[in-house]
Amino acid sequence: MRHRQRRDEQHCGQFGPRPGTRREMLQRTGLGFGALALGGLLSHDQSLMAAADIEPEHLNAPHLAPRARSVIFLFMGGGPSQVDTFDPKPELDKYDGQDAPEHIRQYFKRTAAMGNGTRTLMASPFKFRQHGESGLPVSSLLPAVAEHVDDLCIIRSMQHDTVIHMPGEHIMTTGTIIGDRPSLGAWVTYGLGSECQDLPEYMVFGSPALPTYSNGFLPSRYQGTRVSAQGIAHLKLPAGVDRTGRRRQLDFIAAMNNKHRQELNAVDTELEARIRSYELAFRMQVTAPAAFDVTRETEATKRMYGIEAPDSAEVGTQCLLARRMVERGVRFIQVYVGGWDSHADLKGGHEGCAKRSDRPVAGLLADLKQRGLLDSTLVLWGGEFGRTPGAEGGDGRDHSPGGFTVWLAGGGVRGGQIIGETDPVGYTAVARPVNPNSLHATVLHSLGLKQTAVTYLHNGRDEIPTFVESEVVEEVFA
Repeated sequence: MRHRQRRDEQHCGQFGPRPGTRREMLQRTGLGFGALALGGLLSHDQSLMAAADIEPEHLNAPHLAPRARSVIFLFMGGGPSQVDTFDPKPELDKYDGQDAPEHIRQYFKRTAAMGNGTRTLMASPFKFRQHGESGLPVSSLLPAVAEHVDDLCIIRSMQHDTVIHMPGEHIMTTGTIIGDRPSLGAWVTYGLGSECQDLPEYMVFGSPALPTYSNGFLPSRYQGTRVSAQGIAHLKLPAGVDRTGRRRQLDFIAAMNNKHRQELNAVDTELEARIRSYELAFRMQVTAPAAFDVTRETEATKRMYGIEAPDSAEVGTQCLLARRMVERGVRFIQVYVGGWDSHADLKGGHEGCAKRSDRPVAGLLADLKQRGLLDSTLVLWGGEFGRTPGAEGGDGRDHSPGGFTVWLAGGGVRGGQIIGETDPVGYTAVARPVNPNSLHATVLHSLGLKQTAVTYLHNGRDEIPTFVESEVVEEVFA
């Protein structure tokens, strides 16, 4: 990967006076700023690259035999409770409403820096039962996903050390609590390129904060493209402009941007991304409308995703679009479902989130499987942390990153298994703890990428996706 290191690291601070701003150039061309919303997207159009004097970048061969070709990251923002979803704890029923006894409180003391050690324990308001041939337990909160437990690898021992939402989201998506590094999706697209020339290679649905899909110090083109369920905005040609006229405009912009780039005498990755974005936008005016047109799906498919129900329509549409993007070769899709932060009324709050997401997520798994796409698509579900086994405010739970749950499916994953274990009430991991960097290493491994072979020179250091080499959770695929 070192052939892809960028000259912008070598020319930092050497920019001379700019001959003119991009704002002024755009004002002179009369195109305005609508197209800039698509900045950072990858174009494989060779003629544009030649016009802009940019070296083409080809797909990179995986280092290992890949199990998956695409990733769908279902991010449950706010922190779903592990003891109310996939990690049943009968001890909570036994000690409901009581202070934790000493033999349990020892786990609180052991990880006092890893979450609120609320001592008054609270039983789950949801009932667990076993499902599938594997017999894995899932709570009554998620009955639709429970039907797919034989495809799930449930990791019950995720662990990190921040109790704050945004740092938690940062570490789960970028590997550090600061959020100043590239997101996992940016590293994946940097490492593998795209199989789709007419759509963004990294797409984000929902309302996540930017660092969770940022390119970090990677070139700007690797930032995720945030889109709505209705598609990508500003793709329709303006009145009075036909494709021939738009083609002439784009050629002119490419020439102007290339002239500006040459005058800089240095690489400006934002400018390079912008040059590519115009051409991709031109192609998407043909491709994207059809890709986002869910009316082409059968009524049975839409019901599978819960699109007909008001509660699940939005997330259902996003999950359906994630499948449609995978079909078209989009490499990394992130679906953000917020609202899991239940400091009070955990039952009502979690039920609301489940109504929004349970059927859509189950529909996605079923649809990928029936279309033969699950084997080549890695699906990852989880939030930034879990919640305490103790009560907050009587009927809620506080943040707890000491031992929480994520699950994976597809992409070579061996389903119907549980990895790791938490203590008797689910406060902290006591067996096979897994940190976010190891989870990222495992995702990369599924895609055939060795974490130490995907490098980018930044501030004199060959950076890798996991910051420091991290353990691949091999049991996921065993």
